[in-house]
Amino acid sequence: MSSTSILLYVDTQYLSPYALSAFVSLHEKGLSFDIQTIDLAAKAQHEPGFATKSLTSRVPTLIHDGFSLSESSAIAEYIDEVFPGTPLYPAEPQNRARARQVQAWLRSDLNPIKQERPTEVIFSGATKPPLSQKAQTAAEKLFFAAELLLSANTENLFGQWSIADVDLALILHRLILNGDPVPENLVTYAKHQWQRPSVQLWVNQQRQPLGG
Repeated sequence: MSSTSILLYVDTQYLSPYALSAFVSLHEKGLSFDIQTIDLAAKAQHEPGFATKSLTSRVPTLIHDGFSLSESSAIAEYIDEVFPGTPLYPAEPQNRARARQVQAWLRSDLNPIKQERPTEVIFSGATKPPLSQKAQTAAEKLFFAAELLLSANTENLFGQWSIADVDLALILHRLILNGDPVPENLVTYAKHQWQRPSVQLWVNQQRQPLGG
């Protein structure tokens, strides 16, 4: 792997849940990589130099030996197919499909939670007012699906850890760390996932204080 060049673009404040997913994927494979930050507040993702590499003008964007790829679930799948090491997805086809379903769902749905519980709640200690009715409804939908998915397991979605566990734990932490009510079994699950060393490396990144 010494001849491989890997660069990961992430947001300057290390707040992107999708950059977290890509970052964890690389660490789980034991890969050495460089990080370059993009100032989303200054709309640096739209500057031609980055936009050309990213294609979608988003972080994360991965550059591997000159090949560039954005969108975090695509990055995780690519990393898992190209590099040996800890599997990022279940080996069994139906579980692997379910993991990808979970990732796609968490990226495309539950927007009221994301809007009312931004990741500043998780990574910068922000607190937000009570959830709106729309966000409460989204939370109930999240809890229903998560409890179904975890009905046969307690620590991981599919018995063995997968990158989908990180994505699910993150959205649960949006609520948990704001003090919102979350079923105790889901709190236990999310906290277990959060202690994974690759996740803690992201959690402990240096960040500017809120408003700084």
